[in-house]
Amino acid sequence: MTTFLIITYGILTLLAILHIILYGSRPVKSLSWLLIVLIFPFIGILLYIVFGINRRRIKIFKLKQTVRRRLYDDTFSNHNIKASKFELEDKQSNKLSRLLKTSSRFNTQPGNEVLVLYNGEKTFDTIFETLQKAKDFIHLQYYIFEEGELLDRLYHLFKEKIEKGVEVRILYDAIGSYSLRKKQIKKFKNIGAKVFPIMPLHFGSFLFTLNYRNHRKIIIIDGKIGFTGGVNISDKYIKPNSELGIWDDTHLYLKGPAVDNLHRVFIKDYYFASNRELLLKDDYLPDIDQCGNVNVQIVAGGPDSDHPSIMQQYITMINLAEDYIYISNPYFIPNSAMLEALRIAALSNVNIKLLVPKKSDSWLAKHSMLSFFEELLFLGIEIYQQKDDFLHSKVIVMDGKIASIGSGNFDHRSFEHNFETNALIYNHDIAENICQNFIKDCKEGIKLDYDTYKKRSFGRKLSEGIARFFSPLL
Repeated sequence: MTTFLIITYGILTLLAILHIILYGSRPVKSLSWLLIVLIFPFIGILLYIVFGINRRRIKIFKLKQTVRRRLYDDTFSNHNIKASKFELEDKQSNKLSRLLKTSSRFNTQPGNEVLVLYNGEKTFDTIFETLQKAKDFIHLQYYIFEEGELLDRLYHLFKEKIEKGVEVRILYDAIGSYSLRKKQIKKFKNIGAKVFPIMPLHFGSFLFTLNYRNHRKIIIIDGKIGFTGGVNISDKYIKPNSELGIWDDTHLYLKGPAVDNLHRVFIKDYYFASNRELLLKDDYLPDIDQCGNVNVQIVAGGPDSDHPSIMQQYITMINLAEDYIYISNPYFIPNSAMLEALRIAALSNVNIKLLVPKKSDSWLAKHSMLSFFEELLFLGIEIYQQKDDFLHSKVIVMDGKIASIGSGNFDHRSFEHNFETNALIYNHDIAENICQNFIKDCKEGIKLDYDTYKKRSFGRKLSEGIARFFSPLL
């Protein structure tokens, strides 16, 4: 028996090593996977199969859902979308907009009203106030639905609305909302809401669904008003339920033509989660008049995309920055391409500020993130830690011209494995407002010093190195 296990382990290890060498996307990441496979017998191989295989590049691993989602794009991507020749006047903005139109399919839409919501209390006050005005339908999609006060409020509001003839559809991620009991789901279904999990764990699709999560946060009301950003349906955003304190996040209220694009992201996900109920109809995609002066571009990325849109968006913003770029993110674990972009920008005298949480909900993510700080500080990048509540915002603002708010983190998972959605805002006033809020948060945080940081203990450096070793899994 022992001989059989040794032979089996040897064959599987050899196959895994050959696969990493032949299909590894980047040398640094491939080396990490080689070490994981060699150091952790059997477990390392299993981790690589589930989390490491680059399914974009290998036909045999392009599982049914990926193929179907790409077929959906080929069939419906231009369904009833009005032709738009709109281009931004600013050269930087126009270059970014053109790139993301190609990689993420959505053009920049002019004539929107945008409200930036800087915390959970303001976000949910605005969401519930707007939901009360729904006349035809409400569509929600969240990574996390968690039982508590907010979910109870949603239930009672939806019950009232459904009794008045408003349609309600809900999508939730099967892993992100793992704590949501079947009893709660049944309650919503019993009042007439259509509720579906996104990529539930089933035999036959396990390898896809475990690693590729839907991290989006979207609300659409009557096809004309939308919300997106980083906030989930959880009480942790309105009251301190743990030692992390209140989760500090940023969200967006959108009204105008960009809502049509955001809604199409929901419609595509709903099509697969609901077993192909197609909502590409005039009843759900009404004509939307311009109602403001803000240009907005929806950026949607995922493992079914031909290009890593979220990563391309972030790298391009860093490359285009001339004066400054400020980044707020809870999981700042850059890959080699992102690191090089930051190096070039810093050495070009672009002012770079990074705001991250001091506390974290993941030991591995926190220490992997800390492992990058010494090099970033050496380059002159300013790093601030938010000390009180847990920073969960995914915000970038550049040169007072462009701002991004959404669900995409600065890590391998958001770049390669998760379905994410960001909203790019091309507007000076809003970008400046976000910039000022960012600077205020930095002043209230802890600024790291290079000379002090590089003197941290050997044990600290060792834990950071170990965590960074596992960064391909994050």
